[in-house]
Amino acid sequence: MPQDPGGPTSTVAIIIAAISLFTAISVLMKAGWQLGARHRARYPDNAGTGLGAIEGAIFGLMGLLVAFTFNGAAARFDARRQLIGREANAIGTAYLRLSLLPENTQPKLREKFRQYLDARLAYYRLLPDDSAAARGQNLFKTLQADIWTGAIQAIREEAGNTNGNAITSLIIQSLNDMIEITTTHSVAAQMHPPLIVFGMLLALVLACSLLAGYATAANPMRRWIHTITFVAVLTVTVVIILDYEYPRFGLIQIDPLDQVLGSLRATMR
Repeated sequence: MPQDPGGPTSTVAIIIAAISLFTAISVLMKAGWQLGARHRARYPDNAGTGLGAIEGAIFGLMGLLVAFTFNGAAARFDARRQLIGREANAIGTAYLRLSLLPENTQPKLREKFRQYLDARLAYYRLLPDDSAAARGQNLFKTLQADIWTGAIQAIREEAGNTNGNAITSLIIQSLNDMIEITTTHSVAAQMHPPLIVFGMLLALVLACSLLAGYATAANPMRRWIHTITFVAVLTVTVVIILDYEYPRFGLIQIDPLDQVLGSLRATMR
């Protein structure tokens, strides 16, 4: 089996992104604190007057966007997880219905099914490497065409059977379901919010970090526990949202669900 390129490399990328975001938030909080301390030293009586409404609005907008992106990422993750189960059911049903075809046509088609499922598993393991996954996609689409052609030829051989129409309907329907689910899966894998949404989320997080640092300047002594907690919570939240949105890239992996297809493959003797 090919090695999963979404393993150690993607984990390192996520860690680097988390460290970079943690650093950026920390720097902006410190800059905000220094700016606030300077303003309070210059205008001790009204340095923070009238800023509560602005801060509340910006923090509220950030909270709303975090909730929106997290909920959307969770919903898409669940949809992709369900699609894997549906694909396993579609392939398993189509494979079982091969027994309705003439016995002399079954061995070749069953072997094609085994190759097809191997190709699908390999395709998932190659994600998120787009170029390698594209080559895997060409392979399983070729096998889809071979299975379809072989099944149609076998159905024609069975045309004289009195139950030919019923058999044709069952076979064609199961193959259609098996093929269509791959398109549905590909579309679902590409469904993400526009990049501007993630850009806005990042901008709001950084802006809120600056404002939070400014607000803490009301206390001449920096509260490191609160500061580090604030920075860590924001960093972890953003990283989890992005990781949830791209479940084959980072620490949150949908790959274990591919074992459903692996278990089905083990039954194809």
